[in-house]
Amino acid sequence: MAASDAGTEPAPLDDIDRRIIAELTRDGRMSVTQVAENVHISRAHAYTRIARLTGDGVLTKFTALVDPIKAGLRSSAYVTLKVSQHSWRELREQLRAIPEVHHIALVGGDFDVILLVRAIDNIDLRRVIFDQLQSMPGVLDTQTFLIFEDVEVR
Repeated sequence: MAASDAGTEPAPLDDIDRRIIAELTRDGRMSVTQVAENVHISRAHAYTRIARLTGDGVLTKFTALVDPIKAGLRSSAYVTLKVSQHSWRELREQLRAIPEVHHIALVGGDFDVILLVRAIDNIDLRRVIFDQLQSMPGVLDTQTFLIFEDVEVR
């Protein structure tokens, strides 16, 4: 995750870079030719810009967005964790290994970590929370917030 690299200087972006990012965020499968047309630059210029944005780590990967319900993941929750001091690095790797964990963020506030967990059903969600998350060394407390509806912003 590039966002977790503390101290990394942001790449200088201009309006063309931002428009390219917006196009690829909207449709990661968009061809370079289509990006160039939409941003009103040449294909070669679009290709060079995309290569630079990728090389600079601004664009980190191209991926598909999956509808969790249609993919059979009918139960979702945000799960917060309070963790013991100095356990984050080890915990992070253990959390990454759980297939139902779709997003991990180290945060400040009343808890230390927030997870997006997607499961087949509530029984499976319960298994992940009680059997996997709560049993991890370093996890002191969890709190679960069920998601009733996902709203895609971009």
